[in-house]
Amino acid sequence: MGKAIRTKKWSRRLKVLAAALLTVGCLQVPAYAAGNDGQTIRVAMFANLGSTYKSTTPLITLESTGQWSIQSESGANVGLPAGQVRFSADGFRVKVLETGDFKAASAAAKLLQATADKPLLFTTSVNGNAIYQLYTGNYATEALAGQAVTRVQKVAAAQLAGQKPTVTGSKRLSAGTYGSLQEAEATQANLLSAGVSSAYPVLLLSGGSQAYAVWVGEAVTDAELSSVKKSVEAIPGISLSTVNNSAGLIIRQDAGLSADALKTAPHYTIAGTESKALVQGNSNGIKVVERSQRTYRGDMEISIVSGDLALVNVVPLEQYLYSVVGAEVYSSWPAEALKVQAVAARSYALQQGERFKIANVVDTTLSQAYNGIGSENDKVTSAVDATAGEVVKSGGKIIEAVFSSNAGGQTAHPSEVWNGGAGVFTNVISSGDTSAQAGLHTWYHVLLSSGISGYIREDNIKELTTKTNAGLAKVTVTAQNTNVRPVPLIQSTVEPVAKMNPGNEAVVLAKVAQSNDYAWVRGPFTSAQLVKSLQGKTTAPVPASISTLEVTKRGPSGRALEVTANGQAMTVKYADTYRSALGGLPSTLFDIAGTGSYTVLGADGKTASKTGSNGAAVMSASGTGSSSGNALVVMSGDGQARAVTQGQNFMFIGQGNGHGLGLSQWGAKGMADEGYDYQTILKHYYQNATIVKE
Repeated sequence: MGKAIRTKKWSRRLKVLAAALLTVGCLQVPAYAAGNDGQTIRVAMFANLGSTYKSTTPLITLESTGQWSIQSESGANVGLPAGQVRFSADGFRVKVLETGDFKAASAAAKLLQATADKPLLFTTSVNGNAIYQLYTGNYATEALAGQAVTRVQKVAAAQLAGQKPTVTGSKRLSAGTYGSLQEAEATQANLLSAGVSSAYPVLLLSGGSQAYAVWVGEAVTDAELSSVKKSVEAIPGISLSTVNNSAGLIIRQDAGLSADALKTAPHYTIAGTESKALVQGNSNGIKVVERSQRTYRGDMEISIVSGDLALVNVVPLEQYLYSVVGAEVYSSWPAEALKVQAVAARSYALQQGERFKIANVVDTTLSQAYNGIGSENDKVTSAVDATAGEVVKSGGKIIEAVFSSNAGGQTAHPSEVWNGGAGVFTNVISSGDTSAQAGLHTWYHVLLSSGISGYIREDNIKELTTKTNAGLAKVTVTAQNTNVRPVPLIQSTVEPVAKMNPGNEAVVLAKVAQSNDYAWVRGPFTSAQLVKSLQGKTTAPVPASISTLEVTKRGPSGRALEVTANGQAMTVKYADTYRSALGGLPSTLFDIAGTGSYTVLGADGKTASKTGSNGAAVMSASGTGSSSGNALVVMSGDGQARAVTQGQNFMFIGQGNGHGLGLSQWGAKGMADEGYDYQTILKHYYQNATIVKE
């Protein structure tokens, strides 16, 4: 790949030597981060980008075990000790109380932590005495902050000791600029001693030769700010000027790291809509507490976007891939499969351009899974290094090398997913997908005497010698209170449909593989559950109740293009939307079975739809009879049996996991098991493609 070009202005972009990359957009890099050799990528973790991406947090806590620093575009570089630092965004808050009693402040913070008004606890020293200041927020508007005052006062009433919570804002005054933090802190100390409680040193983030300032006040209105100025300028030797949207980091001490004991850390409140600061890491990485305590390579850029904190990881592309490949596939897979993933992930990342405005990609599966250093592995690193710089191209351009976990035996055609990518993507056989179920348990689909049907894993089953009159096998279980699961899978969040004990008998309807990425069962879903899930996802009105549900159109690979409820098409914008619209299905390659209905082929060649209600008529060659009992078992001509219940629910039986377009990760693993090399595998899944080293 090309090398990053050092720039002087924040808005300049990284220039890439390879002309092909210019066709898909350039990767941005801050001027102060441009010294890194090799390609750099920007990964958004927290950002408010509207409908494009939204993951927000009021507080960002970073941690390092070694020396690290904060660098600004103005050239200031502040060394940080090992440990934690916190960041928040300037804005409207509620100042709950100010006290010298840590226990009172901490107790109030504890109470507020359980509410929507999240607390921020700071500490400072006035004439050698510790003072604790408790806030809540931020709030988007002054009005919302005003509404919070009443809530906060009610929750923390016992700790307020007569103090009244007030709304604070971001209108401030400057008491001067300084060349060092020590000078700024000296001015702050003088102001605090004179009774000015809201005086803070500030790391300036842009412009000027002075790196620091002291800001005073946290006013909501200009009138309030004018009053603050008049009061503070009464102190001899103090002259104040208005801070007009200056970019800076307000430096405070956070005292809220522990609810039970005083534990402090530097806290930086980022102010100014154009503010950006870079936290430069070291070889130990930077931990992001609010991102599941994960540790990341590279640097962390902090900014404000749409009024919310934004966090972007600026990291060398190849190091980013160490984590992505380790998070996307198993490190135990063959080396050729790991190389496939490395090239696909690199191509996908480079093709994104500036899709996320402040970043090229995000750290979720909306782009690619990115979990930091914790998902790295020596085998994965070797695969990334072995393919360094290699990308998939078609027509001279890097392709958007999308992939999914498992194609279910055949990849999707673009018309079955997003209606784009023709020429690069098409439906191809993906026989290696079956590798996903190698070594998994078999499950028995059984019918209990109560009429309930469900699944029991093979290691809990004992087959009996007796059979039903229809020739179906019978089983019992080997342990007390054996769970009967609704699908052939242990789901910790889903209750079993029944329990069996040794001696209880059940009829075997079928034996199936444990639900996996290749073959799966989901449900049963009630009519009410499906109606709720379909709401807002279809272009047609959703019926109040669903009695029949079927796939009425399929694409080239067999994936659902149209699903009909009660004879009415439940159309969606993109066919892949059916996954979420129908309760979160793994893929759109599925069949639907209504548990309370079945179709009978009569002797005259005509079909009739029936229900599982007691006494339902059954057509056969010998005439018409009636079913009885808690459940009706029907058998197909090839001997397949299923239970028909009295109530109508819906089961989905499908294959594959994901949209199915492009590369199948399990399919690549299966092909690698068979001895295919990574370039052959990539060319199988991406049509008219070449593998090129940039």
